[in-house]
Amino acid sequence: MCLAIPGKIVSITEEDAINRQGIVDFEGIRNSVNLSFLPEATNGDYVLVHVGFAISQINEEHANSVFETLREMDELEDLKEESP
Repeated sequence: MCLAIPGKIVSITEEDAINRQGIVDFEGIRNSVNLSFLPEATNGDYVLVHVGFAISQINEEHANSVFETLREMDELEDLKEESP
């Protein structure tokens, strides 16, 4: 199963339209994410990330709902173990 994970953009590190990159916080885990598909996304926005690409903007309520579901499934610990 493929799953997109919500995260909050904490910084945008590259503004180039094709290689737009940012740091996204996934409940304490921070990773570099490609933001090219979401040129309107800014710091503080919540996005859904799949295989390193932000694919959709979401609101904070939706992000928190997904994180609560992941907590109930004990999947957040798996994310922390997989983080580089």
